[in-house]
Amino acid sequence: MLMHLLTTALNWNFVLVTAISASLTAQLIKVLLNLFIFHRFIAERMWGAGGMPSSHSATVCAMVVATGRYCGVNSAVFAVAAVLSIIVMYDAMGVRYETGEQAKLLNRMFTEWMDQGSEALPFLKNGKKLKEMVGHTPIEVLTGAVLGILIGFAMPMP
Repeated sequence: MLMHLLTTALNWNFVLVTAISASLTAQLIKVLLNLFIFHRFIAERMWGAGGMPSSHSATVCAMVVATGRYCGVNSAVFAVAAVLSIIVMYDAMGVRYETGEQAKLLNRMFTEWMDQGSEALPFLKNGKKLKEMVGHTPIEVLTGAVLGILIGFAMPMP
């Protein structure tokens, strides 16, 4: 039944289903790694950005491989997919990673100010922290890319 559903989906849109499968697999691995490492279920890992492996990288790399297999590596669509994947992975390691590092620093500063009882900063009273896990380290991106490439080649062609 599950294999029939997958075959039907792949026949509908091979590239899209392959990319989504890689994304879901990467997110599932994040949940399992958190269960193994921290011994607790962290629901946000099912959809959240950041962490090991990069679901962004897995998604775009699976898309590139599937596009190459389906449309050919000489096609314009493959070129667009390849360029998009490079941009996404660069962004995940660069801008988004640095955003997370800045959030860590700001959260530490906010905590220190709150511990000092600063009344001059009323916007800190709600206790809401900035999201720190928004980007990826190079190894997280590389691991996601390898996962996506493997899934891209493993999916049966329609």
